[in-house]
Amino acid sequence: MFIKSTCTLICVLSMSTSLAQDSRWQQRVEYTMNVTLDPGTHRVTGTQKLIYFNNSPDTLNKVYYHLYFNAFQPGSMMDERSRALRDPDRRVMDRISKLTETEIGYQHIQSFQQDGVDARYTIRGTVMEVALAKPILPKGKTVFDMKFESQVPVQIRRSGRNNREGIAYSMTQWYPKMAEYDFQGWHAYPYVAREFHGVWGDFDVTINLDPSFIIAGTGRLQNPEKIGHGYEKSGTSVSRPKGNLNWHFIAKNVIDFAWAADPEYTHDKAQVPDGPELHFFYQKNEKTSETWKKMQDMAVGTFTFLNKTFGKYPFDTYSIIQGGDGGMEYPMCTLILGEGTLEGVAGTMAHEVAHSWYQMALASNESLYPWMDEGFTDFASNEAWANITKTGNPHAGSYSAYFSLVASGLQEPLSQHSDHYTTNRAYGTAAYSMGSVFLEQLKYIVGETNFYVGMRRYYNTWKFHHPEPNDFIRVMERVSGLQLHWYLRYWTGTTKHIDYGITGILESQGATYVTLERLDEFPMPVELLVTFTDGTKQLIYIPLNEMQGSKPDDKVLPRTEAEPWPWVNTRYTVKIAKPAGSIATLEIDPSQRVADINKKNNVWNVADRAKEYKSVVK
Repeated sequence: MFIKSTCTLICVLSMSTSLAQDSRWQQRVEYTMNVTLDPGTHRVTGTQKLIYFNNSPDTLNKVYYHLYFNAFQPGSMMDERSRALRDPDRRVMDRISKLTETEIGYQHIQSFQQDGVDARYTIRGTVMEVALAKPILPKGKTVFDMKFESQVPVQIRRSGRNNREGIAYSMTQWYPKMAEYDFQGWHAYPYVAREFHGVWGDFDVTINLDPSFIIAGTGRLQNPEKIGHGYEKSGTSVSRPKGNLNWHFIAKNVIDFAWAADPEYTHDKAQVPDGPELHFFYQKNEKTSETWKKMQDMAVGTFTFLNKTFGKYPFDTYSIIQGGDGGMEYPMCTLILGEGTLEGVAGTMAHEVAHSWYQMALASNESLYPWMDEGFTDFASNEAWANITKTGNPHAGSYSAYFSLVASGLQEPLSQHSDHYTTNRAYGTAAYSMGSVFLEQLKYIVGETNFYVGMRRYYNTWKFHHPEPNDFIRVMERVSGLQLHWYLRYWTGTTKHIDYGITGILESQGATYVTLERLDEFPMPVELLVTFTDGTKQLIYIPLNEMQGSKPDDKVLPRTEAEPWPWVNTRYTVKIAKPAGSIATLEIDPSQRVADINKKNNVWNVADRAKEYKSVVK
């Protein structure tokens, strides 16, 4: 009877989880593209067939496409925004405004049909609105066919040609891309420099290019025996046709397709144990040879750590490509700067690789929630990097950047759309550093074991499903048994700060009473470390009443759990059953994981301040 009841309960819970997941509808796309790149004119011409599945409950009368290359024209929104910012990206600055007709980027639609019928479209900058020839009904599908021509811009940011490291082509955001539609509606954001969002789907892409070039990118090459360049099996002879080589790639269940091409790429390989095959494409010279060889072992180590700690990478291949412009993540590949120190190149690699978990597998809307991508990626890659290099606190830099932003007065809420921050500094610190601190503080709140179990469960539950902030925090609540929405609201929806301090002690009848005070508006659970004069220690743990529970005792120090601190109370008194003279120091947050903006009031040296408590002894 017990076994049967248990099985029934497990089955019901499993069905509930499945049903909850299935009810989160999401659109789907299937791209088939055949394109030719002419290195003489830097133009891409080709065709795109897109099968669009409307899995929503809504009837669609229009759709939107992104035309990202149109941003690289004088007077574009990206150009205007960059020149208006007080701290523009140094790679952009006013460079777009100076592009000539042969240097700009563009995407021209030469024809567009829906199910064989011409459809009207309007292009406004980087967004194309299509008035459908016929509505797409709920659970219906349609086929869009287009011919297009693009001019690859001189590389300004992410996409382009002839960049500063001499890479011929970085082909990212290079094709007309369907915008995402979900329960919030269309996400047809103009491209002004920052984040992206995409529809899950399959890509079948053929790229026709002069045989002197080597191509690397998303997906798996389908015809290596015709390509060579290290793709073919050992001992296989390659017979290349005259004219262009036809590179045929397929990628399934991804949100984008990126590639790069250069005549001087070296192609190396490495295998992650129980993981993907890694491909490395770079220009081999005195600036890269030693660095990229050493970086390859570090890449294997990064994948191994991330697989074990956060969940398994879901694809069987990944390419690390010298792209010549910082670092940017794409499905199954990344483009990074190739030259520089080992620490710089490998550190960038580790960050971009970690995006394969938080943007390429989970794919939250990083335009709306960049901290769920950049911040979680920073957290994971910092821990992977610390594990590989055996360095200290992996998150110290994130805390430091947050404290610096608060001191500057430029902080803005994380809940903002990524394009609408007033400064690049506020955006960068919010998305990267505050996103990372959000997780490290959460680890403090729920306990280390709960945290890592929760991170893996979040990944395995929500990969390929575009999770929202509530989806993440609910997983953590289920794992920890604690209520955590208060933390999500304060950290992402406000610019309130944490500041707790020890404001006084009083000795009475052989006991010591310590007054703690919340000096700013952000409430948190508190840990108070008591170090006695004989060298022994005691940790007093004060849960926040909003949590409706406590984190597990990690057994590192003897822990005493006090009554929960009501968040409305600014003061709280702790009783220590020993006289003040037996106490050496008191310290709030000994693990240094709370982003307390004023740590000067966190430590109380009892001997140094003896007069203060003796004057109140009764």
